[in-house]
Amino acid sequence: MASTQLTGANIDPAEVAYYERLAHRWWDTAGPFWPLHRLNTFRVGYLRDRIAQTLGLDPRQERPFAGLRVLDIGCGGGILSESVARLGATVVGVDVTEKNLGVARLHAGWSGLTIDYRLESVDQLADSGIVFDLVLNMEVVEHVERLPDFLAHCARLVRPGGIMVVSSINRTVAAALIAIFGAEYVLRWLPRGTHQYRKLVRPGEVIAGLGADYRVLDRTGVRVNPFNRAFSLTRWMGVNYMLVMQRAARESVIG
Repeated sequence: MASTQLTGANIDPAEVAYYERLAHRWWDTAGPFWPLHRLNTFRVGYLRDRIAQTLGLDPRQERPFAGLRVLDIGCGGGILSESVARLGATVVGVDVTEKNLGVARLHAGWSGLTIDYRLESVDQLADSGIVFDLVLNMEVVEHVERLPDFLAHCARLVRPGGIMVVSSINRTVAAALIAIFGAEYVLRWLPRGTHQYRKLVRPGEVIAGLGADYRVLDRTGVRVNPFNRAFSLTRWMGVNYMLVMQRAARESVIG
């Protein structure tokens, strides 16, 4: 059966085709997406604590994100979307490949979760005027075309005072050696061709692309132990990193 795909200036057809071929493996924790499963388990606690702190929520509650409207950009098979939904959020997950969304919808149903999965691009969402309390932009920016345009669209999707979290791989020699050559060609943790060095994104490029309305609340590197495959935070952002950024609240107008 043919799979529906979106096309657009920010969408790289080669990237879409790559993930479409792997769509059936999203929830195979021993398959090609095992690093995402382990990374997701590790970072959910980080996201819960940082976002709760900023928005005045109690991270100790069973569903601390109750009442939050969350967007998961490039949701794939729904790994992160499901984790955030379990924290109580109302989640919209968007992807540009219908095959990924089919897997995500099926698994959410098996898990008893209600998640709004949509075949939609960020420019379409931004043009609709919809905004969210929290936008998760995780492992996406290194796969898009025309990054400045993509980030400008993303910036419009956060409500004033809301948060965007971006995670990606830095464009450094260390990242080329560790995240591409090491992970894809030596250890074979990821399929070859998962990342292209020219498309890796430096943290400063993300910050500049989101614009002056955004300020960085927290930044951290992420590292993985090659022996036990465990993830941890580090101050060094030379390979993997996460940025937590808040959009400025609009000033009230009196008159």
